[in-house]
Amino acid sequence: MFKSIAVRRSQGSQFIPDPRRAEPQGFRGRPVVGVAPCQAGCDACIAACTTRAIQAGPLRIDLGRCIQCGDCAPACPADKLSFSNDVKLAATDPAGLVIGVDRPAPDPIKVSAALRSRFGRSLKLRSVSAGGCNGCELEVNALTNVNFDIGRYGIDIVASPRHADGLVLTGPISRNMADALQLCWDGMPEPKLVIAVGACAISGSPFEGSEALDRGFLERFKPSLYVPGCPPHPLTFICGILDLLGIPS
Repeated sequence: MFKSIAVRRSQGSQFIPDPRRAEPQGFRGRPVVGVAPCQAGCDACIAACTTRAIQAGPLRIDLGRCIQCGDCAPACPADKLSFSNDVKLAATDPAGLVIGVDRPAPDPIKVSAALRSRFGRSLKLRSVSAGGCNGCELEVNALTNVNFDIGRYGIDIVASPRHADGLVLTGPISRNMADALQLCWDGMPEPKLVIAVGACAISGSPFEGSEALDRGFLERFKPSLYVPGCPPHPLTFICGILDLLGIPS
């Protein structure tokens, strides 16, 4: 018992009381596009971006493709790009993930009255890794630990699609997982929703265009929430789903 008390005193409380106000130190989060003009004819940041997340005229970054590697910032001779520790990156539409000088942050999440009425007090989620690298999957698992404790909001990760209200999709959707993903979705009772987690799930980045992928599922079923990152911070997921359901902290 005394050892446990000593450990608690040395580590302090790891519980995050208000996810919306948390500011994780050392986290490379939302990119910041400065107001300084680009040098004439310069495309250094675009060349450094392996996922085609950066576009010029005016300069903007698609968080649905960005893997937050940070390679663009040092490549820019005008110091126009940097990264903050902001975790509030989720959006309800892919277009809302594109940021720039005129739109420094993703569009505010639209509260769904229908989803709030149905799932505002209890939401059960089934996680499916459709060819992921386990990065996003580890962060989804972390949602239930003592730090983030998403269960306090009535949100849980369940083991069976028959118990689930929503599908948490991670990975770019490989051909080998396409049928299994569809079977999971078919096994879930109505009404249900899809949450796309990670750049791979949202856009296929950095594997977009590969013959090993089959992304037809997302053409048939539009996600209600897009959670960008590679992998996303658990707080990005929590803030996004709380905003979508209109749940106060």
